[in-house]
Amino acid sequence: MNQRNGTDVDAGNAMKVFAKLGYKVKVYNDQTVEQMKQVLFAVSKEDHSSSASFVCVLLSHGDEGVFFGTDGSVELKYLTSLFRGDRCKSLVGKPKLFFIQACRGTDLDAGIETDSVEDDTTRIPVEADFLYAFSTAPGYYSWRNTMTGSWFIQSLCDMMSKYGKEMELQHIMTRVNHKVAVEFESISNSPGFHAKKQIPCIVSMLTKEMYFSP
Repeated sequence: MNQRNGTDVDAGNAMKVFAKLGYKVKVYNDQTVEQMKQVLFAVSKEDHSSSASFVCVLLSHGDEGVFFGTDGSVELKYLTSLFRGDRCKSLVGKPKLFFIQACRGTDLDAGIETDSVEDDTTRIPVEADFLYAFSTAPGYYSWRNTMTGSWFIQSLCDMMSKYGKEMELQHIMTRVNHKVAVEFESISNSPGFHAKKQIPCIVSMLTKEMYFSP
């Protein structure tokens, strides 16, 4: 795998932002596929009874539905499914947020000009309460600046820093989408890579509004 210059900036920024929002942050660099599986499996088996939510930020190369370790690839679904309701009981009913900075293909976007009363027990789907925030739309390339980090993580950290303690998560993510879409455009000497755009893609199975402050 090629070296991802700028990814350390992303990792550092994400670590600071989520620590400020009250999360206990752990960072794992340059993981093999097996190491990623082991880390997330171990976390899924921890007791999260005293935690209100779980966040995982993944930074690497990728393709549609696939995420890369240093020695190969793994289906993204394999990693996230470790936290399903039937596999991680202490996070049942709690938001599980995955922020994924990785390509989802090789397409390039050239842009376009524009002027109740609850029962004692409730059964919920095992796939409930996940949010997947992808840096780019399905099939598309994901851009990263070697000095300032990826467009998506820059924008995510900026909006989380500004609004994380006051706005609902989906509203924050809409602002992230807007920032990436409007404020960034590629500059490249490579044919076909100049003046390209990007739009993140937010997939939500959350069943409640999500605020980072009580």
